Amino acid sequence: MQNDQDAIVVIYDGECPFCANYVALMNLKNAVGRVTLIDARTGAAPVKTLLEQGYDLNEGMAVLFGGAVFYGKDAVTFLSALTSSRNWLGRLVSRLLRTPSRAAVLYPVMKLGRRITLKVLRKPLLSQ
Repeated sequence: MQNDQDAIVVIYDGECPFCANYVALMNLKNAVGRVTLIDARTGAAPVKTLLEQGYDLNEGMAVLFGGAVFYGKDAVTFLSALTSSRNWLGRLVSRLLRTPSRAAVLYPVMKLGRRITLKVLRKPLLSQ
Protein backbone atom coordinates (compact mmCIF):
# COMPACT_ATOMS: atom_id res chain seq x y z
CA MET A 1 0.00 0.00 0.00
CA GLN A 2 1.30 3.46 -0.91
CA ASN A 3 1.18 6.46 1.38
CA ASP A 4 1.31 10.18 0.61
CA GLN A 5 5.11 10.08 0.69
CA ASP A 6 4.95 7.83 -2.41
CA ALA A 7 2.83 10.28 -4.41
CA ILE A 8 4.39 12.85 -6.69
CA VAL A 9 2.88 16.34 -6.79
CA VAL A 10 3.81 18.55 -9.72
CA ILE A 11 3.06 22.27 -9.45
CA TYR A 12 3.35 24.16 -12.72
CA ASP A 13 1.86 27.10 -14.61
CA GLY A 14 -1.20 25.71 -16.36
CA GLU A 15 -1.47 28.83 -18.56
CA CYS A 16 2.00 28.28 -19.99
CA PRO A 17 1.89 26.07 -23.09
CA PHE A 18 5.51 25.00 -22.56
CA CYS A 19 4.89 23.97 -18.96
CA ALA A 20 1.71 22.07 -19.77
CA ASN A 21 3.32 20.37 -22.77
CA TYR A 22 6.38 19.37 -20.74
CA VAL A 23 4.17 17.73 -18.13
CA ALA A 24 2.21 15.95 -20.87
CA LEU A 25 5.38 14.87 -22.71
CA MET A 26 6.81 13.27 -19.59
CA ASN A 27 3.80 10.95 -19.47
CA LEU A 28 4.20 10.86 -15.69
CA LYS A 29 1.12 8.88 -14.76
CA ASN A 30 2.21 5.97 -16.93
CA ALA A 31 5.81 6.20 -15.76
CA VAL A 32 5.40 6.52 -12.00
CA GLY A 33 1.79 5.91 -11.06
CA ARG A 34 0.37 8.28 -8.45
CA VAL A 35 0.83 11.81 -9.71
CA THR A 36 -1.12 14.92 -8.81
CA LEU A 37 -0.82 17.81 -11.23
CA ILE A 38 -1.59 21.23 -9.76
CA ASP A 39 -1.91 24.43 -11.73
CA ALA A 40 -0.03 27.04 -9.70
CA ARG A 41 -2.73 29.57 -10.62
CA THR A 42 -5.37 27.73 -8.58
CA GLY A 43 -4.14 28.76 -5.14
CA ALA A 44 -4.40 25.16 -3.92
CA ALA A 45 -2.97 24.35 -0.49
CA PRO A 46 0.41 23.04 -1.79
CA VAL A 47 0.82 26.24 -3.84
CA LYS A 48 0.15 28.41 -0.79
CA THR A 49 2.60 26.35 1.27
CA LEU A 50 5.37 26.78 -1.30
CA LEU A 51 4.76 30.51 -1.51
CA GLU A 52 4.89 30.77 2.29
CA GLN A 53 8.22 28.92 2.19
CA GLY A 54 9.59 31.53 -0.21
CA TYR A 55 9.43 29.69 -3.51
CA ASP A 56 8.78 31.94 -6.51
CA LEU A 57 6.69 29.88 -8.91
CA ASN A 58 7.37 32.39 -11.68
CA GLU A 59 10.98 31.30 -11.50
CA GLY A 60 10.41 27.56 -11.46
CA MET A 61 8.03 24.67 -11.28
CA ALA A 62 8.03 22.47 -8.20
CA VAL A 63 7.81 18.75 -7.54
CA LEU A 64 6.93 17.41 -4.10
CA PHE A 65 8.04 13.87 -3.34
CA GLY A 66 9.00 12.01 -0.21
CA GLY A 67 8.83 15.13 1.93
CA ALA A 68 11.29 16.95 -0.37
CA VAL A 69 10.75 19.89 -2.70
CA PHE A 70 12.45 19.80 -6.08
CA TYR A 71 12.37 23.26 -7.62
CA GLY A 72 13.25 24.75 -10.99
CA LYS A 73 15.98 22.89 -12.81
CA ASP A 74 16.03 20.26 -10.06
CA ALA A 75 12.33 19.59 -10.67
CA VAL A 76 12.77 18.96 -14.39
CA THR A 77 15.88 16.86 -13.76
CA PHE A 78 13.95 14.76 -11.22
CA LEU A 79 10.94 14.28 -13.50
CA SER A 80 13.07 13.57 -16.57
CA ALA A 81 15.03 10.92 -14.71
CA LEU A 82 11.78 9.14 -13.79
CA THR A 83 10.24 8.97 -17.21
CA SER A 84 10.78 7.31 -20.52
CA SER A 85 8.21 8.74 -22.89
CA ARG A 86 6.94 6.65 -25.75
CA ASN A 87 7.23 9.41 -28.34
CA TRP A 88 10.50 10.67 -29.76
CA LEU A 89 10.08 14.26 -28.59
CA GLY A 90 9.38 13.19 -25.01
CA ARG A 91 12.42 10.90 -25.05
CA LEU A 92 14.60 13.71 -26.41
CA VAL A 93 13.41 16.22 -23.80
CA SER A 94 13.82 13.65 -21.04
CA ARG A 95 17.37 12.81 -22.11
CA LEU A 96 18.34 16.47 -22.39
CA LEU A 97 17.00 17.44 -18.97
CA ARG A 98 17.86 14.41 -16.86
CA THR A 99 21.48 15.52 -16.61
CA PRO A 100 21.84 18.30 -13.99
CA SER A 101 24.51 20.18 -15.96
CA ARG A 102 22.37 20.29 -19.11
CA ALA A 103 19.28 21.23 -17.10
CA ALA A 104 21.25 24.08 -15.52
CA VAL A 105 21.95 25.47 -19.00
CA LEU A 106 18.54 24.77 -20.56
CA TYR A 107 16.22 25.72 -17.71
CA PRO A 108 16.93 29.49 -17.89
CA VAL A 109 16.15 29.33 -21.63
CA MET A 110 12.89 27.53 -20.81
CA LYS A 111 11.97 30.21 -18.26
CA LEU A 112 12.67 32.96 -20.80
CA GLY A 113 10.54 31.13 -23.36
CA ARG A 114 7.71 30.93 -20.81
CA ARG A 115 7.85 34.66 -20.08
CA ILE A 116 7.89 35.60 -23.76
CA THR A 117 5.05 33.22 -24.56
CA LEU A 118 2.89 34.50 -21.70
CA LYS A 119 3.51 38.07 -22.86
CA VAL A 120 2.57 37.21 -26.46
CA LEU A 121 -0.56 35.41 -25.23
CA ARG A 122 -1.34 38.38 -22.95
CA LYS A 123 -1.35 36.14 -19.90
CA PRO A 124 -0.12 37.57 -16.60
CA LEU A 125 2.68 36.05 -14.58
CA LEU A 126 1.59 34.12 -11.54
CA SER A 127 0.45 36.31 -8.69
CA GLN A 128 2.57 35.77 -5.63
